[in-house]
Amino acid sequence: MPPPSLPSPAVDIQNLSRSCNRILILSTLSSGPHHGYQLAIEIEEKSDGAFRFQHGTLYPILHKLEREGLIRGDWMVERSRRRRKSYRLTEAGDQYLQEQTAGWHEFLDRFAHVVERRKS
Repeated sequence: MPPPSLPSPAVDIQNLSRSCNRILILSTLSSGPHHGYQLAIEIEEKSDGAFRFQHGTLYPILHKLEREGLIRGDWMVERSRRRRKSYRLTEAGDQYLQEQTAGWHEFLDRFAHVVERRKS
């Protein structure tokens, strides 16, 4: 079965929030595997509370990224014998993250150029 087609690496301006959420998750996973709650906490802490994920938002994104082959989730049993799914970036996900990062830098540069106040 062929792998699913990946979304475009360009920043999707029409769905900016979705694009932002995806890169926040992928970039956090680039430091190593995390379970969903860890992801949400780390993103919130690193952004000083600017970016927060609710369960109803986070898990559908994780499932979609997993279906696209950008991340992989594995069930783990912790010391408390509680099962948690730990997500990690795949090779395709790492490549996609690099492309997205470049796209976001370009987008932010262009955005800043438009919104900067110029003295006449």
